[in-house]
Amino acid sequence: MRIRAPNRLLAALAFAPLLGLWPSPATASGLNFGPCASATPAFRCSSLAVPLDRTQSVPGTISLNLERRLAGAAPSQDAVVALAGGPGQAALPLGEFIAEAIAPALAARDLIVFDQRGTGTSNPLSCAALEAASLERTSTPSELLARCANELGPARGDYTTKESVEDIEALRQAGGYEKLVLYGTSYGTKVALEYAERHPQHVEALVLDSTETAGGPEAFHLDTFKAMAPALSELCSHHGCDGVARNPVSDLARLVGLLNSRPLQGRAYDEHGKAFKLTATRSDVYSLLLAGDLNPALRAEMPAVVHAALHRDPGPLLRLVALGNAKSSGEESNAIDVPLFFDTSCEETPFPWQRDAPEATRAVEAEAALHALPPSDFYPFDPEAGLLGQTIPLCVSWPDASPPPPPESSLPDVPTLILSGGQDLRTPTEDARRVAKLIPDAQVLTVPYTGHSVIGSDMSSCSKAALAAFFTAVPVAGCHTTVNHFPPAPLPPPALAAVASTPGVNGVAGRTLTATVETIRDLERTIVMIGLNLGRVPTGARFGGLRGGSVRITNSAAVLDRLSYVPGVQLSGAIPTELLLKDRGAAANLRIGGSAAAGGSVRIKAGRRVEGVLSGERFAVKVTSKAKGASAARSASEYEWPAASISFPPSTLARLR
Repeated sequence: MRIRAPNRLLAALAFAPLLGLWPSPATASGLNFGPCASATPAFRCSSLAVPLDRTQSVPGTISLNLERRLAGAAPSQDAVVALAGGPGQAALPLGEFIAEAIAPALAARDLIVFDQRGTGTSNPLSCAALEAASLERTSTPSELLARCANELGPARGDYTTKESVEDIEALRQAGGYEKLVLYGTSYGTKVALEYAERHPQHVEALVLDSTETAGGPEAFHLDTFKAMAPALSELCSHHGCDGVARNPVSDLARLVGLLNSRPLQGRAYDEHGKAFKLTATRSDVYSLLLAGDLNPALRAEMPAVVHAALHRDPGPLLRLVALGNAKSSGEESNAIDVPLFFDTSCEETPFPWQRDAPEATRAVEAEAALHALPPSDFYPFDPEAGLLGQTIPLCVSWPDASPPPPPESSLPDVPTLILSGGQDLRTPTEDARRVAKLIPDAQVLTVPYTGHSVIGSDMSSCSKAALAAFFTAVPVAGCHTTVNHFPPAPLPPPALAAVASTPGVNGVAGRTLTATVETIRDLERTIVMIGLNLGRVPTGARFGGLRGGSVRITNSAAVLDRLSYVPGVQLSGAIPTELLLKDRGAAANLRIGGSAAAGGSVRIKAGRRVEGVLSGERFAVKVTSKAKGASAARSASEYEWPAASISFPPSTLARLR
């Protein structure tokens, strides 16, 4: 999985290894399995010692920790090996998810899940320079990377894809398996493809989810920029952006052009509802687009926030930036081994410079290569964006300790299924088609309205059905769904006057009631967005509202303190989480206030029933699909997302690329 590493990443992350209890390393003749410290009884654990450096230039060994789930009473003849993303993601915490995801392959095959060298519990890579980055005030990110490289020494050349491939072969031999089904996601697909190149006789089949090309990502990630227009067009298909943006791609290009001249400035609100000044840059917009690649709720917000920013309403965009900044120090900071990511990426990405050149020469060569490309290659961004969040400005100072990656060679003619998300910006469908051309009879399945890591994010049954067909030798059927479970979010109203009245409730009271309903729907969308990042309902989270106020998520409710989505309308009280996300359970009693609102109280019940008193006017209505939305002629309910069907799955095989 490609990582897009903004400079602040290095200043925010500190490495903390995952700890566990593991059996003794396996002998050269086989693997000795015992109970796992933290896995279901279906899995058994072992470890395998492999050379750090197979040329023996650098002494030492690495202990690869693994889990195995047998298909029967005894080991099978062939096995499925799961390969996580990153580079740098640990796979062992995902064992149960992997077993469920690849279940059609496991009827007669064992499953092997392992942390690749330098990740998780397999001798995780660590650099003091990066651990202390949060305290570092004098060094640039590239200087920190150079210090990390020197700290690792010559061993830094032993954490490449080539070495991981040979680790898989060692596991195959130790396990006594004849052939392997390689199931990779994002960066894991690169490892799978290289194994297939070098050990074709031991490959039974390939399942490539969000595939890299065999040579890895191109340095400027031109495929990502090329994929932006099709992804936004698909998001807005079937009139999805009516009332939001006529041309979201053009809007994005216009905003990028404005941000090239000056950053966007405005106010956001912290977890206590206190306003603070915030600035959004072109880099922030790029980072949000990439983050939306893994979060469909965030992706759905982008057309509206970009359009609003172009029309003198920076608040919606700044709120997303603020939420992203708050998340950067959250629970998932240890999901990727950051030193391993930079080590592998810097050592083997095909950068536009000579590997033995000094930093200054590399920078000049990269700049020349960038400006030799036509600006249209980067639309709706510009050529300078080719360096945004990329590894080029970080790896320019990294001294390579390994030979250059070998050129791509032919791939074996083995059954291959390639899964691609129609809105994947990290590993676009273009990459999938390029790989498919190298493998005779490879089948490519593009899943609409889906981003990166298809199996972990596909809300339809399409990819699941494709896997079942593939492992029964039935041709894979295409996806024909037109249902977008996360349609574009509405434009936030700039004032209460822009909000339509709820039918049956007149004047300011009617507009206030509509604003109240829209505030609750925005709250639901925000909770889903944060929850998808965490893999669960975000209990304990606190965040500010769009126009003020704050929210605190408890074990049972969302507690609102003057939460404002429409200017001058504030909601206070507690909404049970079950009511908010599942439309069932106990009712919620809310106080309505604010400078523009019709003050009073509202009671929200299951079944979309709303009753109460606003400015002395009593009402009892049911919010139906025919109720007008706050900022568009179509129904507000069309903007609702299927929270009841979202189970907040665990982190998938790829968090970064």
